[in-house]
Amino acid sequence: MSTDKKVLLDVKDLKVHFSIASKSAWPFSKPSKLKAVDGVDIRLFEGETLGVVGESGCGKSTFARAIIGLVEATDGEVVWLGQDVTKMRDVQRRETRKDMQMIFQDPLASLNPRMTIGDIIAEPLKTFYPELSKTEVKDRVKEMMAKVGLLPNVINRYPHEFSGGQCQRIGIARALILNPKMIICDEPVSALDVSIQAQVVNLLKEIQQELGLSLVFIAHDLSVVKHISDRVLVMYLGNAVEMGEAEELFADPKHPYTRALMSAVPIPDPKIERGKQIEMLEGDLPSPINPPSGCVFRTRCPQATAECAQQRPTIKGTDVHSVSCLHVEV
Repeated sequence: MSTDKKVLLDVKDLKVHFSIASKSAWPFSKPSKLKAVDGVDIRLFEGETLGVVGESGCGKSTFARAIIGLVEATDGEVVWLGQDVTKMRDVQRRETRKDMQMIFQDPLASLNPRMTIGDIIAEPLKTFYPELSKTEVKDRVKEMMAKVGLLPNVINRYPHEFSGGQCQRIGIARALILNPKMIICDEPVSALDVSIQAQVVNLLKEIQQELGLSLVFIAHDLSVVKHISDRVLVMYLGNAVEMGEAEELFADPKHPYTRALMSAVPIPDPKIERGKQIEMLEGDLPSPINPPSGCVFRTRCPQATAECAQQRPTIKGTDVHSVSCLHVEV
């Protein structure tokens, strides 16, 4: 990714910690601290797609929700076009939210079952542009429906009358209706069939090219992430362990955790697939309430040493490729 492009989003040392009530029998016991996100930095450039991957419980969705303001950040900065969103007043933050929209994981659950799809897509317009007439709103809604592949004559139907893929198109239309600069896609295809996944991903790519959108694309499916992303962030237990341009990261993963993830990606060629070596991770994901000291990956890392327990690595390198490991040079 060329760094001469405009930086839309600059997240610095973002932390999201939750207080968990103590189960101790002793009164006045201090609550535990769950470190869902524990100091992650990213930069998102204009028109690019940043993929975010990692196993369940690594903090991907919490990280995305903290960026957009659905979860309150404990510490750090979320700088949008040069201004820290976390320090904005409510009125200023509301205006910023027009440029930052989100597509959710469960397409049907994210839509109000009591509203028609026309009202669902129009809701952001009515919130931010109350001066628009009903005719203007309806015309914009129909135009957006056509853009995402929905027929205008279904505008008065309800979400339960549509398939999962169609419901996700409704969610995409709702996110696009305000002409945002960035959309966060929180596992938008994980609840869909494989054939429908491809349609939704291709739709997002087409709309991105047409409108010049920036995307933060969260997914478990590494093949989908490779197809749509310009750069990829790999997260583990609330930490960024590796980031780089998609082609380079997939071709030459540096961090042991990234290598394990990449080795599990199916290869279309049966001969290569049978002959490849999968790097298995031992043990389970540690609890974010009581993470390991030093490097959070050391309890499952085949290269861990005594030094890894004492020193927490910082991510080092460039926008092209960076890694958080004491034993890896970039």
